[in-house]
Amino acid sequence: MNALAPGGRYDEAAARTAVRVAVLTVSDTRDEESDTSGKLLADRVIAAGHVLAARAFAPDDVAAIRARIQAWTDSGEVDAIITTGGTGLTGRDVTPEAIAPLFDKTIDGFSVIFHLVSYQSVGLSTLQSRALAGLIKGVFVFCLPGSNGAVRDGWDKVIAAQLDSRHRPCNLVELMPRLLET
Repeated sequence: MNALAPGGRYDEAAARTAVRVAVLTVSDTRDEESDTSGKLLADRVIAAGHVLAARAFAPDDVAAIRARIQAWTDSGEVDAIITTGGTGLTGRDVTPEAIAPLFDKTIDGFSVIFHLVSYQSVGLSTLQSRALAGLIKGVFVFCLPGSNGAVRDGWDKVIAAQLDSRHRPCNLVELMPRLLET
């Protein structure tokens, strides 16, 4: 058993389920070569045994971000989307405005837990992030800040365990078959 967060553990006997994860970098300035946070996230997704279903870029533009997210949630080929960038407070930071209205359900606890772990890394600077998560058409969507540190905090300390089917006492993967129940 590997220790995780308080109260968390891995059930080594349980089957591991690979999740199809898409990574979206939201930025007006980054590209394939300069996108260190998107690459870091994609590498961690693969290292965790998941499928990197897609990786793309969108400018800091509400319509462009929504178009990419909706294409993935409509495709049936993605179980989770993780965005990096655009969650700050400047005028160009519009990821929450683009994505939150698309949520069928909000995962309120994600923001709380992200800020808790982020505070341990960057202190009160975590207030400058509007990290959020929710469900769109049965697809988990996590929106992280664009720094490498935020990606490490978000993936390593929050998302990775919840997208691991072996994490106990519960995880998001076990909910996937029931997300679209009516």
